[in-house]
Amino acid sequence: MVGQRDKGLVRALGSWGLAANIVNIVVGAGIFALPSALAAALGTYAPLAILACAVAVGAVAICFAEGGSRVPTSGGVYGCIEAALGPLAGFVAGTVLWVSDVLACGGVAAALADVAASLTAPALVPAVRTLVIIAVIGGIALLNIGGVARGARLVGVATFVKLVPLAVFLIVGLGAVSAAHFAPPPAARALDPGRALLLALFAFTGMEASLCASGEVAEPARTIPRALALAIGGVTVLYLTIQIIAQGILGPALASSAVPLADAMAQVSGPLRALMLAGAALSMFGWIGSDILSTPRMVFAFARDGYLPRSLGRVHPRTHAPHVAIACYALIAALLALTGTFAELAVLSTLGAAALYIAGCAAAWRLARRGVALAGAPLNCRSLPAAAIVGIASMLVPMALASRAEILGLLALLAAAAVVFLLHRRAGFARAGA
Repeated sequence: MVGQRDKGLVRALGSWGLAANIVNIVVGAGIFALPSALAAALGTYAPLAILACAVAVGAVAICFAEGGSRVPTSGGVYGCIEAALGPLAGFVAGTVLWVSDVLACGGVAAALADVAASLTAPALVPAVRTLVIIAVIGGIALLNIGGVARGARLVGVATFVKLVPLAVFLIVGLGAVSAAHFAPPPAARALDPGRALLLALFAFTGMEASLCASGEVAEPARTIPRALALAIGGVTVLYLTIQIIAQGILGPALASSAVPLADAMAQVSGPLRALMLAGAALSMFGWIGSDILSTPRMVFAFARDGYLPRSLGRVHPRTHAPHVAIACYALIAALLALTGTFAELAVLSTLGAAALYIAGCAAAWRLARRGVALAGAPLNCRSLPAAAIVGIASMLVPMALASRAEILGLLALLAAAAVVFLLHRRAGFARAGA
């Protein structure tokens, strides 16, 4: 199944390219607003939430690295879960992954278009918004149809460009930090550690989408673990430093800031505030680039496995890219953005990721116990059992913190995916018996 799924693809994605893709999709536009949300929930203790989620996601990353080194296939986590837990679990996991990603892609594109349209005359807003959505999603899709190497180069450039404003923030901000702004919040203030953990975990999600391109990774047994370590380690340091500097510059005002990084830089220089706003827009663009490089491979994998129309599993004869899957995914994302019906549901997205991470941890553990290795010597991480336990237990926390409606929404998505799979399986049996 795995070999057929990846037939025709070229393994051209290396450690740095995959790591850049993971960083680009994890460090989205949210980092430009996250510090204020964390400060509002946990005050000066916000870095603790980041550290807690770094440990949790780090444990999951170890499991993903082990699973990815054993079953390096298009669809990433979906392929590992399918190989370890069976086709039903794989299909449900893959559905959770690509549906949530395409909704997020449409939402980010709509937000980017709104930023661009806000700079024009009111009469031009609808036209500019439409043009930006089509140009951004369509242009990135066309580039990715030109081959995975081109898509990876775009991600690499976007990651660098995105990180420039953040680097400026770190360098300039260090000199403007005031120790007085790190005083603990008043005892009377109610803290919300649950919300802080959900927000921080949401900011760390995304590596599962990047791993959808595992079928095009060179030397996957080495590349996938190395890329995950580079990406998650770098993101943790970046998030912690940004949170501390933002707190040190704005102090109590951080909790009420709509654009915390921009407001912090405004304390130093007006042009730097504009740079931070531009950085947020570039971050959205880079996120879309990473998503269109990654998640259409999930659609491609589903088609290769017979769960979606076979045409979505075609590979371009010249570029060896899954061009039909990329085009269809981009079209759905653009339609969602153009209609403006997509609402940002960060908590629901986090719940979906948590469910996927639990299944991924369990799958990696089972693959290791069974000795599955489809691409040479696997990682064979000695701490895998401990990482799986920590990862699964950590991901149960956001589920316990979610509201009843949010949990029911996640269960509805899981149930719908299971029903679709069972109907597909029954139809297959009926055709076989005819």
